Amino acid sequence: MRKEKDFIGIVEIPDNALYGIHSLRAKQNFPYKTLFSLNWYKALGTTKLAVYKTYRKFKQAALKKYPVKGGKLNFISDEILDLLIDTAYEIAQGKYFEYFIVPAIQGGAGTSINMNINEIIVNASLLKMGEQAGNYSVIDTLEHANIFQSTNDVVPTSLKVAVLKLLVDLEEKINHLRSKIEFLEKEYSNSLRIAYTQMQEAVPSSYGRLFSGYNDALSRDWWRVSKCFERIKQVNLGGTAIGSGITASRFYIMEVVQELQKITQLPVTRAENLEDNTANLDSYVEIHGILKAHAVNLEKFANDIRLLSSDILINKDLEIPKKQVGSSIMPAKVNPVISEYIIGVAHKIYANDQLISSLSAQGVLDLNAYLPLIGNALIESLELLIAANYSFTHNLIAGLVIRENIAKEKLYRSPAIVTALLPYIGYNNSVLLAQKMKNEELDVFSANNLLQMLHPEKLKSILSVDNLLKTGFVLDDLLK
Repeated sequence: MRKEKDFIGIVEIPDNALYGIHSLRAKQNFPYKTLFSLNWYKALGTTKLAVYKTYRKFKQAALKKYPVKGGKLNFISDEILDLLIDTAYEIAQGKYFEYFIVPAIQGGAGTSINMNINEIIVNASLLKMGEQAGNYSVIDTLEHANIFQSTNDVVPTSLKVAVLKLLVDLEEKINHLRSKIEFLEKEYSNSLRIAYTQMQEAVPSSYGRLFSGYNDALSRDWWRVSKCFERIKQVNLGGTAIGSGITASRFYIMEVVQELQKITQLPVTRAENLEDNTANLDSYVEIHGILKAHAVNLEKFANDIRLLSSDILINKDLEIPKKQVGSSIMPAKVNPVISEYIIGVAHKIYANDQLISSLSAQGVLDLNAYLPLIGNALIESLELLIAANYSFTHNLIAGLVIRENIAKEKLYRSPAIVTALLPYIGYNNSVLLAQKMKNEELDVFSANNLLQMLHPEKLKSILSVDNLLKTGFVLDDLLK
């Protein structure tokens, strides 16, 4: 065991651990273990990489401008700087994650997050030099790893980098699901079905129309998610503690975000008002509202499919794929597990939305202490939605079976079909026809033969697929 100290006291750390005293104190203070996001961890490495590369540019520019006096500025040595850059790059790839021991749910505005990363960077660099971990007299977690930085600009900037990358993935997954549903819309454009209002048989429709509604809603989701990039791209890196840039070089402040943009190939930009970007988190609330809207649509679609495929419906015309055994006691039972999964995900998103909204409002004056919880909830929502879209596409939509003949037969035997006859025989006669069908369990054609409401050929024409699926009627339809 090695001993590390801070102004509070001394703590023993395992010899080969890349974390240090600040991380261990955080782990002890926040004992409920909720794993920190790997995506956020990688983004922290990326942000540190941009910081160190920009610092190197600053050092080179200063020494070029002041070749004599520049040596008195006590710059970080090239050897240490190269090690910091190399290790930050490794963290950006996910290396050393096992040494990130600070949980996702914590206090302290993210200081523990920043210090855990600093300790990993320093201790990994020390080992590369042949030094022992914890020998901070050679490389220091604050003097070196935290140069020109504050928790309050590094941690939120890294969060936004992680969010931007996840948004790219989510946008792609939504569009993939939408394209699969668009295929179903076209494939079943003329497949008649009963439309339901308030869970009761209502009017004639088609599966094409049902899927067209899902397609358009997902198109709106895709468009809204694409707008999230604009809302989240501004970062406060260089603003240090409150956005004023105190303790950072002006050269660095002007250059570091450009370096981050170059490394990530993401549209990150320096916020015009760094203080605002540090203190106010309404942009997270806004983009999570968009994620919530998408979750609402996913839940609605998944619930519709679960209902249409339910055994409560006799002679089903829609069947979901068999993905897993449904019961440990009931033989051959298959449950709508994908729909249930998506509905559960949606409700987790709603819960996260409440947390993000309420904690974003809890920011006080120049900083919000709850950024770690807000960021954890936001990343969780993004990761859940990415997974839900993938599962919806590959485990549900891809295997849907629609029995067109059964759906058409059910429609013609349903009193709902009579709604299409209102312009031709009126409401009261339509009621009589519907009652005849219902009471004697007849299809519309047989009931009409008994009641003689319409000539059979006229009825057949009115109830053809083309006529049922056109928008409204024209007077010529009534006069034929």
